Amino acid sequence: MYLKDLSWARKPNPEIPYYAGKLKRLSDAFKEGDVIKVTVKKEEIKKGKKTKEVYRYYLEQDPIAEASLLSFETKTGYVRAMVGGKDFMKSPFNRAIQAIRQPGSSFKPIIYAAAIDKNFTPATIIYDSPVVFRNVLKKGNRDWKPHNYGNTFYGPVRLRVALEKSINVATIKILQDIGVDYVIKYAKKLGITSNLEPNLSLALGSSGLTLFELTRAYSVFANHGFLIEPIFIKKVVDRDGKVLEENIPPVLTDDPNEPRKAKRVISKETAYIITSLLEGVIKHGTGWRVKKLGRPAAGKTGTTNNLFDAWFIGFTPDLVTGVWVGFDEERSLGEHETGSRAASPIWLAFMQEVLQDKPIKEFVPPKGIVFAKIDSKTGKLANKDSNDTIFECFKEGTVPSSPEEEENVPSEDFFKTEI
Repeated sequence: MYLKDLSWARKPNPEIPYYAGKLKRLSDAFKEGDVIKVTVKKEEIKKGKKTKEVYRYYLEQDPIAEASLLSFETKTGYVRAMVGGKDFMKSPFNRAIQAIRQPGSSFKPIIYAAAIDKNFTPATIIYDSPVVFRNVLKKGNRDWKPHNYGNTFYGPVRLRVALEKSINVATIKILQDIGVDYVIKYAKKLGITSNLEPNLSLALGSSGLTLFELTRAYSVFANHGFLIEPIFIKKVVDRDGKVLEENIPPVLTDDPNEPRKAKRVISKETAYIITSLLEGVIKHGTGWRVKKLGRPAAGKTGTTNNLFDAWFIGFTPDLVTGVWVGFDEERSLGEHETGSRAASPIWLAFMQEVLQDKPIKEFVPPKGIVFAKIDSKTGKLANKDSNDTIFECFKEGTVPSSPEEEENVPSEDFFKTEI
């Protein structure tokens, strides 16, 4: 047993950061007479041409917190993995499909998708500044002064940046503009069945739902706007190999002559734009840890008040996976235990394992999407001399105006463009 393998084994203290107080010596964790549970692992050590088998002892964590995971194929709905908790023998409660928890910021992509269908674009400027809502809180009819994580305000930001940085106040203003009732109806289209409270705190993910619901909703973005149901049982076969029952997935097509066509709930253009925004969350925002996957991925973190819940929902073109971490009772996970810190590493480890032998695929923009060079600060089409520019995706007909003409880049030519 080595110190490097159990440096985590300090007395838990939610008041200090995870990196503080790690063990410096074995005697900090144990004293004579302690009874400890260890894991025994057989390892092979090579010395020249010879291989020797040795047994090592590991002190592994037995965390108090719970977690759940759900993963299924985006195109078929076939469930690849479901974890309802850390130990079925201790608790058979399936947190992947039964636990109703606040999703925090992992609900935001639904609001942003609804906004895209209300003529917002990734380049739309949102003013992230302090705001007070008078007499809206139920207790005492008090004022509500929402704030951002870290109590920072960013001023005018593009819609893309607002999602990448998971800016609360900007999202609340978007929700106020497009309407709470509209977003609730939109969420239902995406497969959210839990009751959503009709107030502006919906922007912060205040209404409880299940990991199953939210993962299914994200699959719509990966599926170019089609909603499919996860399939837990692929088929039933008798001992002679005869198929008794089989769940055949729907076909992702808009062909009206296809009898088994999947249900389209949002446009392929909206689905692609949200996917692009969620790619940005990983490349530039709160999902940065997932960049280690080394392949195109899109996703969003979620953290609730007092760090009660940590989420990460994300997808590649072929697989969508959701992770939740928290306690069964209302209890803080501890200082800095956000969705980025507590949930996304689990998502990453799972996806690295399941995708290791799979080909790398890109998110391909559909027809109806164009790309244009915009000014990263104003959200307008860039001047030809501007250095502060980025390429952004738009639905045809929604590219922002500019004093100068700027040629749009068709989606099929975008990946040929030198950026």
